[in-house]
Amino acid sequence: MNELRWLQMADEEIHDFLGNGGTGVLSFSARDGDPPYSRPVSYGYDAESGHLHFRLVEPSSRQKRGLLDSPVSFVSHGEQGDRWRSVVATGELEDLSGVPSDSAAMAERWGVDIPLVDIFESSSDDVTFRQFRLVPDKLTGRKAVKSED
Repeated sequence: MNELRWLQMADEEIHDFLGNGGTGVLSFSARDGDPPYSRPVSYGYDAESGHLHFRLVEPSSRQKRGLLDSPVSFVSHGEQGDRWRSVVATGELEDLSGVPSDSAAMAERWGVDIPLVDIFESSSDDVTFRQFRLVPDKLTGRKAVKSED
């Protein structure tokens, strides 16, 4: 019987899996015992630096704006062949809104591919996007393998 188990992914496997960009779930730490605030997002990834970039919609309420200062976790998952893989990054977001366009952070940002998001409740012309970067405190990956591998 071929059962599946998981193994840690090497750094190169993590970089290959994240590619230049894709989708995942970004979760913001909650306060007062509330569950984390989690949202599907698209991301860009710079393998050289190991940084993730996000284009996030400006939060509508004061409470949600406060979440931007909270620690976050980001998860991207998917299948390669018939085996699942996932990557988890944790840390704090850096707001790139006021960063000069000729800075290293913005050069990194323009070098990644953040897939465009379709916003169903409103036109993308009606929302404000802000640029953020996650310099992970921790970046780990797991992959499924058959027990005989």
